Amino acid sequence: MDLRQNPLRSESAVRKRAQPCALVAFGATGDLMKRKLMPAIYSLAAEGMLPAGFSLIGVSRSEWSDDDFRNAMREAADRDSRRRPVDDTVWRSLAEGMRYLSADFTDVSSEERLRPLLEQSDAVRHTEGNRLFYLAVPPKAFRPIVENLQKEDLVNADDGDAHWSRVVIEKPFGRDLDSAIALNAEISRLLGERQIYRIDHYLGKETVQNILVLRFGNRLFEPLWNQRYVDRVEITIAETLGMEGRGAFYDETGILRDIITNHGLQLLAMIAMEPPISLGADAIRDEKLKLLRSIRLISSDQVDRYAVRGQYGSGFIGAAAVPGYADEPGVTAPSSTDVYAALELYVDNWRWAGVPFFIRAGKRLPKRVTEIAIHFKGVPLNLFEGTPAPPSPNVLSLRIQPNEGVTMLVDAKLPGAVMQMQPVRMDFDYSSAFGADPPDAYERLLHDVMVGDQTLFTRGDEVEAEWRVVTPILQKWASSPASGFPNYEAGSWGPADADALPAHVGAHWRRL
Repeated sequence: MDLRQNPLRSESAVRKRAQPCALVAFGATGDLMKRKLMPAIYSLAAEGMLPAGFSLIGVSRSEWSDDDFRNAMREAADRDSRRRPVDDTVWRSLAEGMRYLSADFTDVSSEERLRPLLEQSDAVRHTEGNRLFYLAVPPKAFRPIVENLQKEDLVNADDGDAHWSRVVIEKPFGRDLDSAIALNAEISRLLGERQIYRIDHYLGKETVQNILVLRFGNRLFEPLWNQRYVDRVEITIAETLGMEGRGAFYDETGILRDIITNHGLQLLAMIAMEPPISLGADAIRDEKLKLLRSIRLISSDQVDRYAVRGQYGSGFIGAAAVPGYADEPGVTAPSSTDVYAALELYVDNWRWAGVPFFIRAGKRLPKRVTEIAIHFKGVPLNLFEGTPAPPSPNVLSLRIQPNEGVTMLVDAKLPGAVMQMQPVRMDFDYSSAFGADPPDAYERLLHDVMVGDQTLFTRGDEVEAEWRVVTPILQKWASSPASGFPNYEAGSWGPADADALPAHVGAHWRRL
């Protein structure tokens, strides 16, 4: 054996083949199933990525037949699949394994009726007792569903048994630190950690995964990835959409809980963590956990200095007039719910000491864009002082959505006799570089569950570390209802108060 080669590294990079299995989707008539899960399942089928005999069993309260379910799922694939138009041959093969169960999934009798469908799947489709349970349901339903599955012996005690069973849980994973700890304890009492897949779909996006390659596969960047060379890091998660029928949910949740606690802090952890010892799931998640635990907590009396919340009023998205948040269906006005939030965070470790990390997320902003921007420090000596345009600090930006890719902003001399510089973009775009759009995040993540790869899923201790960061802010905001809402117009880049965060360090939010 050559000791210079690490077998852990090479084995973790090998793509496994999915074993035959049945996917049971609770909440199968809901928006998530139609917009994300079914289009992803079809795309996997069209690319030959589903295991032989794959079966899909939908469970929901709606009084549907098997054919009703198949027809609704065909419409979803036709509308939102990456592999449109739907191929009839692929669809027929997929539809043969689709069944539907009309049931209250929190009632143990539902799981009793589910068992014959799973046994039939094993006998006819040869799914070999392997089961993937996807909980596309509100968090309050997690525990009763898993308890009922346990009572009916439909989930194994451990993923290492002869036949596997895995459970996918959608965010939010709790409402604050205490509820997250309680939820983890309840689920862990019923399942082994290797069976639990807490899904954050941002981690399935190609550019997020490419952070690992960019940092640890290119010697160019890692030596500069620290407080000696980086001035600040900026993470933006902007949406043009408003509530889209989710007003009642959002009025109880807010964007700090819904977006920043998971998407925002996971992006921060990926961009700032230390190199893992391998590409194994726990090796990567161990480093993310260390980073999350290194984030300096904001005390109650510091919240107004380091955190800003906002709520949009009426305005325009493009040429379309849109209502303010308080006028959205399901919202109880007046409301102090945050639909915009911006934070200034610091990581207290040797690599990042003193570097500010700015995170902002908002609804009804001018563009739908998610980006991580690493702003590097300026040159130590300006040789071009007095020229018409002095050098600008370099910026490395990772576009998560849309148009996934990476851009480096560098200075170059304008043609001509005068020494004049201008920033230029060195751009990498997935679509143009590889001739196709990258797979949807749910495609990657669903396949990872089938092969048992937890790398891109959030571990329980990570969830608790995230809530430790935001819970003091949530508590302060809850005890001090917002005044002056709405404080930004729909179609603008958020409240003016948010500009003060980067201004404290002599910077401003990046123009996107």
